[in-house]
Amino acid sequence: MSNGHGGDEIELSHGDLSVRVSLWGAAVTAATFRGKPFLLPAGGPDGIFANFPMVPFGNRVGGNAMSFGGRDYAFQRNCHDSLYLHGDGWISLWRLEESSPEHVQLSFSKDADSISPYAYLTRQEIRLAGNRLALTLSVENRGEAALPFGLGQHPFFVRTPETRLTIAADRFWNERHDHLPGEPGAVPDDFDFSSGKPLPRLWMNNAFEGWDGRAAIAWPELGFQAALEADAALGRFMLYMRIDRTDFFCLEPMSHLPNGHHLPEFGGLMPLARGEVLSGKVTIDLSALPVQPEGR
Repeated sequence: MSNGHGGDEIELSHGDLSVRVSLWGAAVTAATFRGKPFLLPAGGPDGIFANFPMVPFGNRVGGNAMSFGGRDYAFQRNCHDSLYLHGDGWISLWRLEESSPEHVQLSFSKDADSISPYAYLTRQEIRLAGNRLALTLSVENRGEAALPFGLGQHPFFVRTPETRLTIAADRFWNERHDHLPGEPGAVPDDFDFSSGKPLPRLWMNNAFEGWDGRAAIAWPELGFQAALEADAALGRFMLYMRIDRTDFFCLEPMSHLPNGHHLPEFGGLMPLARGEVLSGKVTIDLSALPVQPEGR
């Protein structure tokens, strides 16, 4: 282990894959395939996370308040954003439970406090096998009352001018002024990647539903591609792209919609009684792009 930012970092490698993991946030801080990055350190509190887990749910809570089980609960801001954002895991120090050259398991335990009413135990396992990076996140409700829980991963994928994305969804949510979902509808053409196409130069911060858990990303300039797969628990995703940063984009598999606390059926958030567990797994499988014949 080498000393990283504010804590130790762990180097994992297997075959053509190399990944660096921080105890802060259980975050990936670097990920390369054949020596070239496919995740970019561009997020987290200091902009050095290439992926972080979202737990006990992802994104924001409208008004920093929710009602559940006949009780009202309040949140406080936990970062630069005015709304409580992405849960607690990404801004906390995790404990190392297991490690080998090819995997690491980290855990984080939280009590309810003035910032958030959630008490829970969460684990993130990061494992390399073949040319595959697997991220498995779980959360157990340790509070007395049942509360709605969610999970997600927040990877920052490298973006090149020719990067192509293939991903299909049935439903699209537009974005309100406060970065929360507005109304659902059909997927607009600009946001429809079902047949695969280059990423547009657009601001994008949108939730999608009706996803089969599969996506493909191709980087022609880098000569490789990624097949992403999320299990059934993570049946939604966010796409986040900025106009001022064209070097990355975020494709975030999630178990629920942002602001699910204020949506019908809690937007997919899962009510967990004390001792109940929610888990979800994301795999990113890297491979060489087929060489195109000359003249095409």
